[in-house]
Amino acid sequence: MKKILETDRLLLRELTVEDAINFCKLNENPNVIRYTGDSSFKNIEDAYTFLKNYKDYKVNGYGRWAVIDQLSHEFLGWCGLKYDRSKNETDIGFRFFEEHWNKGLATESATACLKYGFEQLRLEKVIGRVMSENIASIMVLQKLGLTFNKEFDFDGHKGLIYAIQQADWQV
Repeated sequence: MKKILETDRLLLRELTVEDAINFCKLNENPNVIRYTGDSSFKNIEDAYTFLKNYKDYKVNGYGRWAVIDQLSHEFLGWCGLKYDRSKNETDIGFRFFEEHWNKGLATESATACLKYGFEQLRLEKVIGRVMSENIASIMVLQKLGLTFNKEFDFDGHKGLIYAIQQADWQV
């Protein structure tokens, strides 16, 4: 298990196949995946296969990371950066179990990810993609300093892209 980041409450580490049960459970909640465009895994084996084949760390040097509570060591969800080679852009994303919503975890973990992206990886820009109905995630992106950039088609829904340049990043 490779630790990537640490905050006051959280530890962010690389996802592993040992996360398959939690990863599967996270996507089973329709409220969690409502605005993601993703579907749930059919079973734990599908989640295991996804994680086994997850190559972002090797290919890009970063990716989505497991978010772990420092005190309880509980898997809370994931957060991280994802590089899209076809668009030559990196996005910030996060997903948490519903019982952990509204506790500032997305903002706390995503702030650490942006700091890492701009200071360690020397990224020039990070974007956030969100469905227009996903007010909670829009608010997180705004708290992070991302500003509205443009609209796009998000799997048949009105999507919004928020962005922040390295030069505009302030911790």
